[in-house]
Amino acid sequence: MSTSDHSAAPASFAVSVPDAELEVEDLDPDQIVSGEPVVTGRVLWESADGKQLRGIWQITPGVVTDVEANELFVVVSGRATIEVEGGETLEVGPGSACVLREGDKTTWTVHETLRKAYHISY
Repeated sequence: MSTSDHSAAPASFAVSVPDAELEVEDLDPDQIVSGEPVVTGRVLWESADGKQLRGIWQITPGVVTDVEANELFVVVSGRATIEVEGGETLEVGPGSACVLREGDKTTWTVHETLRKAYHISY
């Protein structure tokens, strides 16, 4: 049996994703196609090298563009259509698990305020 040194890792924890308090995040005005979407979020964990993030993210209705990182997320509430340039159109809502590839150019049409829990790697 091997043992691991957990002293450098944060303690295990649980968070209520639907109830977590989030902070307003900057949204580049050039990304906004229509509406007045507001982005909020909270990083729950970040690797020491900054190459992995886990957290909660939310966006209010509107249409925005983005260039994605490698991401796995699960939608907790809300609904959106994500158009991947040169690829699929993804319909996501509560319970949807979605994988986005690094470099994907996307257009998000947020129909209802969307909240997700995510893991991003760079």
